[in-house]
Amino acid sequence: MPRIRAPWLASVAVATVAVLAAAPIASSAVSDPLSTPGGLNLSAANRRAPVPGLYDWNHAGYRGGADLPGAGDINPAPACQVTPAELAQLGVLPGDGVDDSAGLQAAIDQVRTNCSPTAGYTKLSLISLPAGILNVSRELHVDADYLVIRGAGADNTRIVYKPDANTRYDTLTPDGSDWDEDGMTSGQGKGGWLWPGRGLFRVQSRGVHSAYAADYAAAPANRKDIFEGTVNVHWKVGVKLGDKPGDPGFAARTGDTVVRLASSGSLAALVPGGLVNIRAANSTKFYEQQQALPTEQPLLNLHMRQQIFTIAAVDATARTLTLDKPVEYDVPVTSVSDGSAPIDGVAYDSKAAPIVDPVLGVGFENFTLTQDEPGRSRAEAVHNYGNMDPAGEMHGIVFKWAANSWVRGVHAEMTGSHPIVTEEAKNLQIVDNVLDGAWNKGKGGNGYFRGSRVWDSLYAGNTSRNLRHFTFQWSASGNVVIGNDLDSDLNLHGGWERNNLFELNTVAVPYGHRSANCRANCGEEGGGTPDDSNWFPIWWGAGKKAVKWSGASGPRNVFFNNAMTKQLGSDTAPYVDYYADRHRVYQFGWTGSAYQHLDVAGAPIADWAHNEQRDYTGGHGVDASRTDPGASLFLVSVGTTPTSAPPTSRPPTSAPPTSTPPTSAPPTSRPPTSAPPSTPPAGGLTATFTRTSVWDTGYGATYTLRNPGTATVTGWVVEFDLPAGSAVSSSWSATQTRTGQHYRFVNLGWNGTVKPGGTASFGFNVTGLGVPTGCVVNGRAC
Repeated sequence: MPRIRAPWLASVAVATVAVLAAAPIASSAVSDPLSTPGGLNLSAANRRAPVPGLYDWNHAGYRGGADLPGAGDINPAPACQVTPAELAQLGVLPGDGVDDSAGLQAAIDQVRTNCSPTAGYTKLSLISLPAGILNVSRELHVDADYLVIRGAGADNTRIVYKPDANTRYDTLTPDGSDWDEDGMTSGQGKGGWLWPGRGLFRVQSRGVHSAYAADYAAAPANRKDIFEGTVNVHWKVGVKLGDKPGDPGFAARTGDTVVRLASSGSLAALVPGGLVNIRAANSTKFYEQQQALPTEQPLLNLHMRQQIFTIAAVDATARTLTLDKPVEYDVPVTSVSDGSAPIDGVAYDSKAAPIVDPVLGVGFENFTLTQDEPGRSRAEAVHNYGNMDPAGEMHGIVFKWAANSWVRGVHAEMTGSHPIVTEEAKNLQIVDNVLDGAWNKGKGGNGYFRGSRVWDSLYAGNTSRNLRHFTFQWSASGNVVIGNDLDSDLNLHGGWERNNLFELNTVAVPYGHRSANCRANCGEEGGGTPDDSNWFPIWWGAGKKAVKWSGASGPRNVFFNNAMTKQLGSDTAPYVDYYADRHRVYQFGWTGSAYQHLDVAGAPIADWAHNEQRDYTGGHGVDASRTDPGASLFLVSVGTTPTSAPPTSRPPTSAPPTSTPPTSAPPTSRPPTSAPPSTPPAGGLTATFTRTSVWDTGYGATYTLRNPGTATVTGWVVEFDLPAGSAVSSSWSATQTRTGQHYRFVNLGWNGTVKPGGTASFGFNVTGLGVPTGCVVNGRAC
């Protein structure tokens, strides 16, 4: 069971102490994963056959396991490839300090009108962003199907978001600590319809339901987007459900592929090949199953259990839908048809809600995005789990009512809230991105790398620093999280998320990563005051606690072969293993045959806080009865084949800038990027090698560079050899090159200066167990 081991047992962790103490993870030491060779082979051919007794994750990711698009999938028609020169004609000019929002939106709209109707997954449109700084002041609506928005490289194209007055939230909670979506009203609408909130890019339909046309027309500029996308909302397009034969009260049961519809209601939007969300109403019996009752919190007439499916068939006579995969939960016809008492005196309907206008096939690639906050220090946001600018809680990329889309090679630096967030999306692929920091990480649930209502998606090879959580929430299911590097927890935030796989991730959580580290506008999980607990590598939503916002975590969330460590006691304490048995399969919320809430001696835990280190195996909510000899439950091989062929980017029409400084001061821990010297000055540094984690087929390691002298060293190069049979599979915080078995690592712009007594570091993963030999730093023996 995942539990903290005593320091004297954590042999691997003890070896980690020196490097982590010298170079805390919170220092934002991240690099561009696309600059490193190798990575995980995520192709369908490298996926394992489903492991008997476990969920089938084979179809996670873009188009159910297809490779991400390459150069051959771009529509060759000139009208569907918007070049930097053509963007310039629309007023999009890098580095001129002028707002580029209108021109970028015009380019997207042109593609939507002229190309999307005849486009497809092998006929994608392309908008090539120029090198340099682009300025955006309002949310960009990406509702053009089959469109790639590609920069000239994360180090070359930088989008700076400075939300204008009509984009920033003008309605805050009474204490000014958070966006008040319920208080943000217009006509029949309210701000909650925008959930999860505004962002820089929003992949979502702008279609307005006819019932809201007048309200939309009358709404002011800062309220119109409340009504956009309402063509998809379940209360307007959802069809009520009916009793399945022989099972009164239920439209479907777990494992069924056929869902019974009510005898009335239009089926026009339910078509084979279309997407539908099967939404099961909450009921008091369902809350009882989560060990959430009795409670002083109000129970919610909502749909906690839901999932988007592809419609395989529609039988208009029998009034049934056949789905492409089995339902993962029981579907009562209403909130009382399972024998429950009504919630708030109302019988709430379950529904089959078609996604009338989904956005399909949108990709973001190879650029940096950041949100500008003049006058605010980025350094103040490090280990600050409060909201620094509640009115500016803007996300980076939002996917809502979207499918078969992706983000790769994107760097997100200091977003307003979540850098990437979902809400009703499926078959996404989020790979090889670097996410670093947020201005708001406090009350109201801000600053997450967040997957909410997301299904069958793949998160791989991402680096995350200085965020609040990586989280799944609200019925997220069938997702795979593999090969990521995080300094925050893998967080099952509540809402019956289930059947998600976490494996081959490196999760090293510093002591400073805790709710109590907060300067203003603070909040623990669920919106209360900061607690005195300390976030651990896993967070699990207990019913008594999570009932406040969405309910308990669901069944069979699997953790396997992760490198998880936690720093205990202080910011200088060692990191220790969270669990050491890398080949054991840990299934949270599971007895081996049914759901089980985590408990202590038979009593369900009321909160994960202060219960993080308990052993829940042996019948207490975590099934650890099986092991697997492989390195992965998802992949056949975890070798060094690239995740997919890198895109062929269109050359910029002008030379990229030598640097792309942010428009506000960067954090003190990460100076502005500048090119490292081609020949670093000699001497002055020592380099210490430390293996930070070890597994059957490889290990992770770091080199810590220390300056014992009296003069500042500006630039470093570390070189070493690996024996045959071992190879660096990925690296970070340095630029790596290889000649045979000889490796060379050069500092990045932000970590090349090492003051007297100071340190710098870089890290890498190795396939094979051979260790470096012949190490030299700046031409001298290490």
